[in-house]
Amino acid sequence: MKAEIVSIGSELLLGETTDTNAAYLASQLVLLGIDLHWVSQVGDDLSRLVEVVKRAWLRSDLVLTSGGLGPTGDDLTREAIAEMLGEKLAVDAALEQELRQRFDHWGMTMPQSNLRQATLIPSARSLKNAQGTAPGWWVERDGRILVALPGPPREMQEMWQKEVQPQLQQQSKFVILARSFKTLGLSEAAVGEMAFPLFPLENPALGVYAKPDGIQLRLKARAESQKQAEAILAEGEGKIRKVLGDYIWGTDNDTLETAIGRLLVEKGLTLAIMEDYSGGWLTASLTDIPESPRFFKGGLIASTDQAKIAFGVKAETIAKHGAVSAEVARAMAEAAKLLLKASIGIGITGIDETSRPTGTVFVSITNGRGSQVVSRPRGKRRITSTALFELRRRLLSPG
Repeated sequence: MKAEIVSIGSELLLGETTDTNAAYLASQLVLLGIDLHWVSQVGDDLSRLVEVVKRAWLRSDLVLTSGGLGPTGDDLTREAIAEMLGEKLAVDAALEQELRQRFDHWGMTMPQSNLRQATLIPSARSLKNAQGTAPGWWVERDGRILVALPGPPREMQEMWQKEVQPQLQQQSKFVILARSFKTLGLSEAAVGEMAFPLFPLENPALGVYAKPDGIQLRLKARAESQKQAEAILAEGEGKIRKVLGDYIWGTDNDTLETAIGRLLVEKGLTLAIMEDYSGGWLTASLTDIPESPRFFKGGLIASTDQAKIAFGVKAETIAKHGAVSAEVARAMAEAAKLLLKASIGIGITGIDETSRPTGTVFVSITNGRGSQVVSRPRGKRRITSTALFELRRRLLSPG
């Protein structure tokens, strides 16, 4: 099955929105064994939209569109598909009733323009949208399939997972399973050199990718049954874990923040942070976890020397070593731990200075009995990941 993705919306062409939907759908098609051949972007213009969708329909077995299903005049996906197939749009009574009930539930009067979202063509059936007002479309004609998905990522992803993926999976002759292994502390090349020799054959297949939170390995197994695919995947996972060990910090949808929180709760420990260079990124990433009140005491943002001193860093330490130094990072970690009465403190200090491209950010972790300082190149997201990974390493160490 050849597939094509058509991302719809003028905001994509103007650079106002990043096309994350296409990336998500591409990653999901791989798991179904469907080959993605083309990805297109088109603005909110009916003639151009008809042209792009028609080209995709004629050359692909499966066409996935995202966007253009809203209620406004520039949401033209339904009209374009109808014109391309030579079919007429008509209001579906069941969809209209469902839409009106939803607005009644919200205590709102449904605008007349929303009625456009209750239309179908004869070749289309609706796909439920639990997150929004725009139903999707499943069109099947002439041996081809076209699926129209909403543009908001949350709506699109849920519709894909609950409505589209199961139907496409039924048409596959194979079961394809995949698992991602997330690592930190090794370069992409090093991970590749360690992992690729383990899988000389095409099944399971291995991919290595650089991500903001480290290097990820994606293992994909293909078999005629679920049990066979699970066995292939389990054997491959054993090989990967044997060579990479503690460099693997999580799998699939795990986040470093979640992994750290789990470890801290298991050990009955708490954490406090003082940040300069990272400006609150580490604090924000931890507070995104619902369970964070169980282990996170709080974060202090100390962007100036005065703030650091007010939070407990000695003025003479800053004067002697400079605000961007291992010594000040250590003092920040100790001050945060003491001030917020935590088991562990983290201090981060750094500077964006082109003359010092590396070693300009220092991360210190202390538990009151000893501290560890690491120095890394600048980059707020990278430093956040580094701090979390080093904390994980410290929590797992025997000492």
